[in-house]
Order: sequence, then structure tokens, then C-alpha cells
Amino acid sequence: MVKRRVVVTGIGIVSPYGCGIDKFWNSLIEGKSGVKTLTRIPHDGHLVTIGAEATTFEQEIIDNQLLEPKEAKRMDRFTQFACVASDEAVKDSKLDMSKEDPYRVGVIFGSGAGGFDTFEKQHMAMIQRGPVKCSPFTIPMLISNMACGRISMRHQAKGLSKSITTACATSAHAVGDAMRSIQYGDADVIIAGGSEAVMTNLGMGAFTVARTLSRRNDEPERASRPYDVDRDGFVMGEGGACLILEELEHALARNAKIYAEVVGYGQTSDAYDMVAPDPTGAGGAKSMENAVTDANIKPDMVDYINAHGTSTHLGDIAESQAIAKVFGDLSTNKNLLVSSTKSMHGHMIGATGAAESIVCIKTITEGIVPPTINLENQDPEVADLNYVPNKAIKKEVKYAMTNSFGFGGHNASVLFKKFEPEPSELRTKFLANEGSGIRM
Repeated sequence: MVKRRVVVTGIGIVSPYGCGIDKFWNSLIEGKSGVKTLTRIPHDGHLVTIGAEATTFEQEIIDNQLLEPKEAKRMDRFTQFACVASDEAVKDSKLDMSKEDPYRVGVIFGSGAGGFDTFEKQHMAMIQRGPVKCSPFTIPMLISNMACGRISMRHQAKGLSKSITTACATSAHAVGDAMRSIQYGDADVIIAGGSEAVMTNLGMGAFTVARTLSRRNDEPERASRPYDVDRDGFVMGEGGACLILEELEHALARNAKIYAEVVGYGQTSDAYDMVAPDPTGAGGAKSMENAVTDANIKPDMVDYINAHGTSTHLGDIAESQAIAKVFGDLSTNKNLLVSSTKSMHGHMIGATGAAESIVCIKTITEGIVPPTINLENQDPEVADLNYVPNKAIKKEVKYAMTNSFGFGGHNASVLFKKFEPEPSELRTKFLANEGSGIRM
């Protein structure tokens, strides 16, 4: 069987910069940090009081009527993020569901943690007022598949529908699995991505005692600093990110705007530790190798990698060594650029793979590589790579890859390519534009 080609025709995001792609992308290429002092939780007793919080989200919902108020109250925050991001992506794609077979449109959308906010609030209600005082909407609000279910209902997508949970690799796996499902004919269109909202008392407290978070509370904007010798942990982020993946001929037939082609997908497991990466980087390296092999290209053809790059000591070193093993370091590969945009938008956990897929896509379409900010003194233990320190670089990018590695040892790499239509595909688009009355 010949695998069908898959393209991206729509993108949407809720990020610490607000709702919408332009706010997100412009902030990144300007090197603007989205990390601030937290407003959603009380600071008493917390050792970490900073994060990349979506502070304007509630007001944007009201101002732009993004969600119906009654409906929003019956959703956890992570599901609200998912619905708004998916609405933007579907609108951007100009997909008209009235003209689609709904059973050929699917949803693959995940969350690493699900409804932390609902879990915390309803547990408190039970403790204070008794078990029968929990909301009847508790379960459908907190379970992690509900973002996927809600998206299916909003857009009447009746094809395959599943939720993926692989911690920080969740939405990279969602995008990769969506590509596979379309390649092998399970769907023609898939709404794919992830969302996360764990900035609660429990979420922040638990990540803090696990010693994963930066405690640079007095300098929020300088706290996330991948590859820098003074890094002290990652910065929590939140939001939702969504891509519309579509079979190429289907996209051409409806004259869709095509951002990029999805050409490679790799996935492995470290099988090493619950939270720590394999220090050799072997799993991450194999994931990247698999994506390159899947795309049927050579490693030196990759122009840009949006690294997982969380700003943790072990993670940054392991991933950088893995990249150097697969693609070469500066002594042998001066073409490759690597940056961690988590230095600006923080670590969005289950949403991060889709958000950083969008970064790769925009890098390809705009010819600009966003920087790794706060990189002032590069750690000598990380591989010698061009991490695009502190300032964006203009560069023509044909192939871009994103890496996502999650607790539990989950690794995912997704490779995107600049879309270059073949002559036959241009003819298909011409016919879609002009109609059947054209004589060829």
C-alpha cells in the first residue's frame, strides 16, 4: 500500500500570550518571555510562584464570545483551552463540515494530566460538605479524554476519536498518530493536538517537591534558560494547541491553504526511569532517527529542530547529545539550528508538542527561526550546537523537526517539510479553482 501524503491546513493556539497564532508567533520571534508571577493560586506556602500563565484567557472568552457561559462552566480549564484552540484551527482551515463526510473526520487530542483544577475543587467540596455535594459534572470535567470528546461534538467529527496521554509527549504523539491514521486511510481529516492546565495548588506543589521547577521567583522572565549553566529547572506553562491534518488530495480538491507537509514520525521509550531521561540520550536519538528514516531523507537535510529543551540539567544534556549523535555538532554540521521556545512560553506539558509543531510550521512558512532566550553562559556539558541564543535568525527552512519527551520515558519526534506541489497537484488545484467546465 502506498502511504497517502498528509498536510497541515489549519492551526490554532491558546498560549501565555493570549488566544491566536499571531500573538504567539510574534512574541516568540521578538524573544518575549511569557513567564510572570502567578495569579491563579495563593502564594502562601509555595516555593515556586512563577509560571507562563494564560492570564488573559477568561477575559478573551468574554470579549470575543469564544465559549457560551453555561457551557464553559461545565468544562475544566484544560478543556476550555482545547475547544478554543480547535475552533481557531478549524476556522483557519476553512473546513466546511456540511460538505464533509463526518465519519471521515476524526479527532486525536490529549492531555498529560486532565482536569487538575476540577479534581482539586471537587475534592475540597467533598471534604468540607460531604461526598454528595460534589458536582454531577465532576467526572466528565476531570477525565483527560473529555477535551477530545468536546472537540468531536463541537465540530460534528464522527470518525476516529481518541485521547492520548504520554505526559509531555502527549500532543506530539497526537500529531504523529494523526499523520499515520490519514496515511493509511482511516480518515481524510483529523483535528489533532493537546491542552494542559496544571497551575493549581496541587499541580504546582507536587512539581515543586519533585524538584523539577525553577525557583527564580524574583526574576520570572529570566527563569526558563535552557542550555545555560545557571538553569535550575523548568517553568510551568499552560494552554492548548491544535493542528488540522488533511490528506493532500482532499486538501487540494477543496482549494485549502497548505502550511506544510508532515513527512516523518518517530517514537520510542527510554525504558529507564519514571522521570529522569536516559543520560545517554539513546531513546531520543532513535526517535529522531526513526522520523528521518520515515521521511526518507538524510539527517543533514534537516534545517531546524525545536528541541524539547526544558531547562533541566539532565534533560538538556541528554537531548543535546542525542541531537549531535544523529545530526552532528558544529564541527561537522554548521547548517543545523536548534532552539528551545520553552525559554519563552514555558513547558505546556501535554500541549507542548502541538504548540512546538506550530513553531516548526511557522518557521518554515516565515523563514525565521525563534531564539532560545536567557542563554547567557552556555553549559559546557551540552553538545556544541547552534542554539540560536537570544535573537531570532532569518533562514530558509525546508525541513523542521520537533522533539517531545515525557515522564515515563515516552519520546516522540515529528518532522515537517515545506510544501512543494508536484505538477499534477497544481493541475488538481487548478481544476478545484476553475470548476469542471475547464477543457484540458
